[in-house]
Amino acid sequence: MTAIRLLLVDDDPLVRAGLSFMMGGADDIEIVGEAADGGEAEALVDRTRPDVVLMDLRMPVVDGLTATERLRARRDAPQVVVLTTFHADEQVLRALRAGAAGFVLKDTPPAEILAAVRKVAAGDPVLSPTVTRQLMRHAVGTAVDTRRRSARERVAALNDREREVAVAVGRGLSNAEIATGLFMSVATVKTHVSRVLAKLDLNNRVQIALLAYDAGLLEEGQEGA
Repeated sequence: MTAIRLLLVDDDPLVRAGLSFMMGGADDIEIVGEAADGGEAEALVDRTRPDVVLMDLRMPVVDGLTATERLRARRDAPQVVVLTTFHADEQVLRALRAGAAGFVLKDTPPAEILAAVRKVAAGDPVLSPTVTRQLMRHAVGTAVDTRRRSARERVAALNDREREVAVAVGRGLSNAEIATGLFMSVATVKTHVSRVLAKLDLNNRVQIALLAYDAGLLEEGQEGA
């Protein structure tokens, strides 16, 4: 089994030490580096090529949000899991829009943090539909109408089947569940998901869910539990 290459980014050396001790004890995880701010993280990504970056958001010099945006814009971008102390926070939402695969609270039990790293390394998001809705409801204010118009313009590029798949992804359904609900094979679902990502210039399922919500495709009564 190839170990998951993990980079730890947090400005608190005690937090980094705790994470390193906790994560480094797993047989399938290799700690390839530690950074105290986003700038250091970017340099270490160049040298160590991690699969996953566990990224604190609030750091001096270069914060975690800026670093996440820069890392996820790369051609061979690592997966990013955001570390935060808040459930519904504007910075968390912005990090997810930038391509982070999910977030974990700093007081999350060690086993759950390990599970989150393993999930994103396998290409799966670590956000439940319930958490996604909580985050979306946090995003209120004058920018909402503008964001909805922009989102609707983007999803107009999808055909009807692709839109159905995007809505199902937004509801948090797995490929197998989507296949059953839409009467298609799992392979076909994967193809549609790939086309949705390409057409909308997105890079993971979390971003599909956020855009579907922004566009109003997920009505209250249609959302998954």
